[in-house]
Amino acid sequence: MEYSKINCQIQPDSEINREICIAELGSIGYESFLETDLFIEAYIPTTSFSNYSLDNLFPIEYPFFTFSYTCEIIQDQNWNEVWETLYFQPLMISDRCLIRAPFHKDYPLAEYEIIIEPGMAFGTGNHETTALMIEEILKQNLIGKAVLDMGCGTGILSILASMRGAESIIAIDIDNRAIKSTTENAAYNNVLNLEVIQGGAEALPERDFDIIYANIQRNILLNDMTQYCKVLKHGGELLMSGFYFDDLELIKEKADKMGLLFQSFTERDKWVATVFTSK
Repeated sequence: MEYSKINCQIQPDSEINREICIAELGSIGYESFLETDLFIEAYIPTTSFSNYSLDNLFPIEYPFFTFSYTCEIIQDQNWNEVWETLYFQPLMISDRCLIRAPFHKDYPLAEYEIIIEPGMAFGTGNHETTALMIEEILKQNLIGKAVLDMGCGTGILSILASMRGAESIIAIDIDNRAIKSTTENAAYNNVLNLEVIQGGAEALPERDFDIIYANIQRNILLNDMTQYCKVLKHGGELLMSGFYFDDLELIKEKADKMGLLFQSFTERDKWVATVFTSK
């Protein structure tokens, strides 16, 4: 299939503005994204491309940022091969967890092997926050635990939790593409104890969890932390990532108000993962 690629520039360029831009592009049919220092690269089948849709996506009076783009045609090619050679190589985390795609043929053996079909959904392990969360999960005792995975993306954290002995996992994401991706990846990895729900914090089921993972953008964490605490068992763990070190004190301040005890944090390239426990 022939694709159109747009190189998007936004001013001011920030993590939050990029997330808004990607979400809006996804709403008009863009299927995959790659972030560089200068651009957001977005891809859509050429048959679905529309200058009109782009030109009206962010009006001139849009209050958050200005949006501009250039477009080029990407000829039909083997997209699995493109992903394999350019974007998604087999990845080993903590010398214990291998993340690979179904099309990878050359990869090392590992204690845990997770197969992820690359696509638009967030979470192949290549981003610092996903890798940090995986490292924290590898430290946990999950035998018999009830786990909640908020903003599940590809389902990679849920899948590892199942492999580590979690009794049950509920994965929630607002994006229907993430729901589809998590469901498919669970099947790839023979994970049978995972329930996938579309929605945000309002979709939380009326049950308690021993462990909650939330690898989401900072403002969503700050807004939804109250809801997480309502379903977190006494002594349960809340692991959060998706924000920078500069935001850590803000996260800790909100968590303290919610009655959470700060335990630790890890950092990589200014990104942070934190561990809190309920009192």
